[in-house]
Amino acid sequence: MSLGHAPPDICAKSGSPRQSPPAAPALEPVTPRTSPGSRRRSVPRWLRRTVGPLTLLALWQVLSATGVLHPDSLASPGTIARAGADLIADGTLPHAMGVSLQRVAVGLLIGVVIGTALALASGLSRLGEDLVDASVQMLRTVPWVGLIPLFIIWFGIGEAPKVALIALGVAFHLYLNVYAGIRGVDEQLIEAGHALGLGRWGLIRHVVLPGALPGAMTGLRYSLATAWLALVFGESINADAGIGFLMNQAREFFRTDVIVVCLVVYAFLGLTADVIVRSLERLLLQWRPNFTGQ
Repeated sequence: MSLGHAPPDICAKSGSPRQSPPAAPALEPVTPRTSPGSRRRSVPRWLRRTVGPLTLLALWQVLSATGVLHPDSLASPGTIARAGADLIADGTLPHAMGVSLQRVAVGLLIGVVIGTALALASGLSRLGEDLVDASVQMLRTVPWVGLIPLFIIWFGIGEAPKVALIALGVAFHLYLNVYAGIRGVDEQLIEAGHALGLGRWGLIRHVVLPGALPGAMTGLRYSLATAWLALVFGESINADAGIGFLMNQAREFFRTDVIVVCLVVYAFLGLTADVIVRSLERLLLQWRPNFTGQ
């Protein structure tokens, strides 16, 4: 009986050459493909954030140099910079900033105390909510700027009406956010606190107040913005010092450069206050993860 083909092991023993399998092609090194996000992150963020303002500033300078923007309508950036340097050199601008900062600090402190106290009384107790919340909700619908004539009648034309205007705007914003933060605490956290044996004041200290802290910080940021807005209105009426007083004097003499300098100072002070609150927020709310964008 003859076999048509010998098995492979027999062929190997007989010394016949075995055909080797074809060699695999060499693999080329794969270069990682960069995503658009990684290319975008290669540019420093502070540089990306300055592109817009610098572009607007350059366009403003070009329009002023070509005569499209008349100096009587809006001074050029170079003229504004020289005016600011002159105001700093003769001490006018630092004195005005000191007066305005003092007004904002006093009004902010009074507004924070009043707004936080009312929010705690209304948010932590149903009786306090029945006594406080309805009145506050009614008063906050009244335009607080419209109360300037009453404040002048009640407090005169000195510092009191300006501080009261700032305090009123701050108190309403802080009340709403602190109250919402207290009532927005998760009910499961309250039940967990009860299960751990915490009493009423223990729950308030360890659960309710930390849970309401994000809302309080948001309310503080809104309150600062309102404080600077109230300062602008307050210093525009019967002021003999401050940044608003400089703006009123510049308006009478059509000094648009000085007006813009005062507006830049308002913006700088507001931005500085916001940066301080953001830093305080990051310090106090380290336990809360945040989405930072992609």
